[in-house]
Amino acid sequence: MTSAPLSSSALPSARRVPHPRPAVDGKALRDACSAFATGVTVITAATGVPGHAEGTTVNSFTSVSLDPPLVLFCLHRQSRLGPVLRRSGGFVVNFLAHHQQELAWAFAGRDSARVEEVPHRRTAEGLPLLAGALGHLVCRLDAEYDGGDHLIVVGEVVELGVPEPESAPGAAPLVFYRGAMHALPGTGSPENPEQNQRDF
Repeated sequence: MTSAPLSSSALPSARRVPHPRPAVDGKALRDACSAFATGVTVITAATGVPGHAEGTTVNSFTSVSLDPPLVLFCLHRQSRLGPVLRRSGGFVVNFLAHHQQELAWAFAGRDSARVEEVPHRRTAEGLPLLAGALGHLVCRLDAEYDGGDHLIVVGEVVELGVPEPESAPGAAPLVFYRGAMHALPGTGSPENPEQNQRDF
């Protein structure tokens, strides 16, 4: 899967209205945002070198649009995954299960683990799918936007996979809350699924 490299300087960005910048401490902002529980993903991409790939743990993931099918995540500007994404033109979002805490921490930080060090398989285009994940989204790199000290990466979903419930009985997602990894409690089948499954 290849596409023309994207340059953040050549891409559109949101128009910013000039205003005095509030004196908000970065650590205080991080601590406040830690009250918002998120899922945990590992973003993987092929480097172009046979048998080699990179990955990084991300909790700033969200779906954007169903038509077209778009998702986004935020990536630190100094992450070594950035250049890999541009060369590859695609990436995989791997949704981690509760038993994959060690994997999540291994891919966290700037000096993260290598994909070839962990169990995985490849798509036809060579993109890595991590073994044991609750599901995955294979994406084409669609756009990249300026996000301060991060880049906002948008991908178009071209393939997806979710294991059948019987193949992963009792599997619970991994969540990040207050700076720590947790298993999400109460993730069994709801008594009234129609009342619990709604679109926002």
